[in-house]
Amino acid sequence: MTDYDCLCLGVIVVDHLCTPIPRMPRPGELVLARDLPLSIGGLAANAAIDLAKQDYRVAIAGAIGQDLFGDFALQTLAAANVQTAPLRRLPDVATSGTLILNIEGEDRRFIHTRGANALVKADDLPANLPASCRVLYIGGFLLMPELERQDQFRQHLQKLRQQGVKIVLDVVVPGTGNAGELAYWPSFEHILPVVDYFLPNSDEAELITGLTDPAAQAEKFLSAGAGTVVITLGAQGTYAASRSERLRGGCYPMEYVGGTGSGDAFDAGFIAGLLRGEDLRGCIRWGSVLGASCVRALSATDGVFTRVEAEEFLARHELPLTNC
Repeated sequence: MTDYDCLCLGVIVVDHLCTPIPRMPRPGELVLARDLPLSIGGLAANAAIDLAKQDYRVAIAGAIGQDLFGDFALQTLAAANVQTAPLRRLPDVATSGTLILNIEGEDRRFIHTRGANALVKADDLPANLPASCRVLYIGGFLLMPELERQDQFRQHLQKLRQQGVKIVLDVVVPGTGNAGELAYWPSFEHILPVVDYFLPNSDEAELITGLTDPAAQAEKFLSAGAGTVVITLGAQGTYAASRSERLRGGCYPMEYVGGTGSGDAFDAGFIAGLLRGEDLRGCIRWGSVLGASCVRALSATDGVFTRVEAEEFLARHELPLTNC
């Protein structure tokens, strides 16, 4: 088996984007956009490409369809130096897609179809990871129902942790939901005890926990068994909690073009920090610099710094990080 430093398992999407338009069309109205680009997306795909930009050996596992969009995803990942051998191609199933609407002055709107991602299962995790694999990233928890309901998957993660592999988890919470009902909480009580690092954003954390304060959200995740929790807060930075530390981080300055993929870029930077042997503070710095660089472009990965660019930026800029 070819060696790799990190395996990214999870959601692979083809993004259908529009350049920013002045407003949402009224019923029956045509509004012109400058461009309608097609781009790779999904947490696992984005993080894999961003990690490859840091010169790490990365493989991706999951499912795509045997369709034109699946071809596009496969070709894009391979061109980015991501190993695609673990990917499964499914007949008669569409590759997952997301329509991303960018409205000037507003947050993005998403319309999504799960497609092949709904059929990702525990067996998509290779039975024998190479000894060089130090991190397993699971991107898109809650969008892969076949995977999430299998006890076999939790057992796989427990075995990998015993072998020294770090488990990093991020999530996509479908719909607006009702935070007060805590419909998603049982899934996290089940999975978090075998997770080393959990990296949700604050909106997702609220839908899962019913809590609005990032510190309270993090404590609830820690109490459920997560090793370390880092909650991204958009322009407000990050809040991180481990068994021994509580940290609040700021943001790096960056000209904003689009926010698609910035959370996934943070994940990739955080993992790059782990692979570099950084402590929690260092991992947050690396996550923050890649997350910030992502917003320089409309697509999910085009604006993300290379390793050299990230190192040069970090040498020139300090990230506010305080104990709390």
